Amino acid sequence: MKISHCAKMRYFLTLGSSQQDINKLIPKAEDRRKYNKRTLSSESLVQQIVKKPRLEPHPFDFDDTNDSQFHLTPQEANEQFILENLTLEKAVYLIFTHIPKLPNTLPTDFITDYARFFKTGSIGKIHLANVLAEQFTEANVGPGSKIIVKQKTTDSNKKRERESDDSKDEKDKRPKKEKVKVQRIKTLKLSEITKPLEKDVKERLLVSSVKRLLYSDKPASKLLHQKVVTTLATCFSKVVRDAVLTFLLSDLRSNVNTALAWLFDEYSIMQGFARVPPLRREGKIDDSYNLLLCSFISICSNDALILSRLLLEAPMVTDEALIEIRAVCRDERRSGWALGLLRDLTIRKPPKQLTFLNALLSYTTYESNTVRDHAIGHVLELHKRFDLRLVIEEFARMNLEFLKLPKPPESLCGVNQGRLKSEIWGDDFIKACLLPYVSLLPANESLIHDLARVYVQTSADIKRIILRLIENPIRSMGMDSVDLLKLVEECPKGSETLVTRVIHILTDKGPPSVQLVQRVRDLYNTRVSDVRFLIPVLNGLTKKEIISALPKLIKLNPVVVREVFNRLLGLHGDSPITPTELLVSLHLIDSNKADLKTVMKATSVCLQEKQVYTQEVLAVVLQQLMDQTPLPTLLMRTVIQALSSYPRLSGFVMNILQRLILKKVWKQKVVWEGFIKCCQRTKPQSFAVLMQLPAPQLTEALNICPDLKQPLREHLLTFTEAQRAHIPSAMQEIVLGPYTVPPPVMPPPAAPLSQTDVIDAEQVSIPPPLLSEPLPPGME
Repeated sequence: MKISHCAKMRYFLTLGSSQQDINKLIPKAEDRRKYNKRTLSSESLVQQIVKKPRLEPHPFDFDDTNDSQFHLTPQEANEQFILENLTLEKAVYLIFTHIPKLPNTLPTDFITDYARFFKTGSIGKIHLANVLAEQFTEANVGPGSKIIVKQKTTDSNKKRERESDDSKDEKDKRPKKEKVKVQRIKTLKLSEITKPLEKDVKERLLVSSVKRLLYSDKPASKLLHQKVVTTLATCFSKVVRDAVLTFLLSDLRSNVNTALAWLFDEYSIMQGFARVPPLRREGKIDDSYNLLLCSFISICSNDALILSRLLLEAPMVTDEALIEIRAVCRDERRSGWALGLLRDLTIRKPPKQLTFLNALLSYTTYESNTVRDHAIGHVLELHKRFDLRLVIEEFARMNLEFLKLPKPPESLCGVNQGRLKSEIWGDDFIKACLLPYVSLLPANESLIHDLARVYVQTSADIKRIILRLIENPIRSMGMDSVDLLKLVEECPKGSETLVTRVIHILTDKGPPSVQLVQRVRDLYNTRVSDVRFLIPVLNGLTKKEIISALPKLIKLNPVVVREVFNRLLGLHGDSPITPTELLVSLHLIDSNKADLKTVMKATSVCLQEKQVYTQEVLAVVLQQLMDQTPLPTLLMRTVIQALSSYPRLSGFVMNILQRLILKKVWKQKVVWEGFIKCCQRTKPQSFAVLMQLPAPQLTEALNICPDLKQPLREHLLTFTEAQRAHIPSAMQEIVLGPYTVPPPVMPPPAAPLSQTDVIDAEQVSIPPPLLSEPLPPGME
């Protein structure tokens, strides 16, 4: 059965094939010609050339796809177009866009026809294309509309030809008539028939038109839309301007480009670069730009990005706008980026550079620590610029000079400073004046000299805060700073405490430099005899210089004395004097240079450092003190303290007591009393030492300390007659008295103590030391 080409196409389309699939199966024209040439014989070719060319096209020639559509009906053409172009994505889009237009209830005809759309695959798609094609044909859209137009055109042309032929025949038959004069119709003018609208109505219509333009979904060109909006806002009346401003403020982040364009148009009109629009000649042109900019700032005051862009790109920042910015800077949460914006404006707006810089500098004295610290940080960044350095230093110097006034100036009070007016210098006012200045010290070290000059003229409270605030800047400058060394060398009169504090800070974390030690030494030897200057550089002095300064050093405050010994004992680094030499030197201080109580306190501070003064170190100290002539006054006090700290030194102490007898310790009253006290604390080990004393000295010792007599008598009674025979009778009379007591019945007595037993007596238990610190002999 032979089927025509058009019927085949419709059959394939019904089965679900697309027009593109069918076109792929049709051979190309060139391939068909080649195939015909191969199949036809040479004779038939000759005959075909001679024959008249066919008027009808070959049924398989489909070079132009539009020809196939021309032979289709409008319904078929639309079905074919829908089957080719209707994809899943387009179907989903159609459904979602038309859901709002669907009725609440389903029509009855739709319910009956909907059942066949449950079919899936190509059959369901063909039914859907058939329904849509009917709607395309009714709406006169799609490819079928062109066929309808062509058919209508052909029918109308034929009808027109027939009518023209009929009219010609009638004209030929009818007699000619004279032309009738027609009255000329007057042209319609709307201005003559319309009434003028009221002003409120016109403004309402104008605003509604502007709003439709503003709230259009997708403008064709954003730049063109922006230009139209700014032109409307610039050239029209206040109601239009308010409508545009409301639109921009509703979402300024999205409309920031339009807002900036409007600002530039207003600036051009204000500066005379553009003509004033006719509708705005009665208003105040100068205020429009300022009000517009302030409106933008107030609405985006919490948006750092948009506010920064507006102000940095705006042609001019007015004074009223700067007031709005200062209000943002006073908020601690926003002060960081707001003050950074002032810094950027200072750099990028040269015409008003000083205005922005002064606004930023004013917050370096603000009451809030957070705001003040942020401002000082940004000012330090600007200080690196050579053109701004002098202005910043002059501002800091001006605030420093305020400290010489009897009361805080009014410039430090008010809303812009966040504090009330005061008649006295409180800590907050003092810090506000000092912090901007001392923060600049590492950047410009020469400012330290002005600080020393002002320091002399201030009160004690201000000096106290100055000494506390300079720590970090001085540490940043370092001890190699030329200006700091110059300050130490000159040391203005009245600034000794400041210079001492500077030296302390420099040497707190490490040993002093040679240059610093030399300048301090020269200052101490020539101009200032205050020994406190030497404390920070003690580790840089010689041993001789330290020993000569000890009498003055131990007279200072106990806290300072402890700091001195910490440095000398090597707790903060290497020391030129050893712990043994230090303690011995303290014992050898002349009583004319330091009283005995002061020396006693100093030795106690040393002995408290048990990590330094161990048992071995103290033994060496006591040995060196025993070699001194005359014996140091505080020798026995140190012996007792050493014995209290280290009881195992008892044997060594007994040896010292025996050596003291050989050195005739009774000739030095204070040392002799200390000898007796030590014997009292070390009994019964000390009884052997007491029995070695001469009779007069033993009598004196028992008179000074009667508590020793009875224990010594009991100890002597334990001796046998043979042992007593070795003791002089005079000694026995002193201890036992003139009467003789029969010896008690006891086990055989122990052998008498030898020298070796005395030395090894440290193994014997010693009574626990007294809790109270012992006083030196003769001072009780």
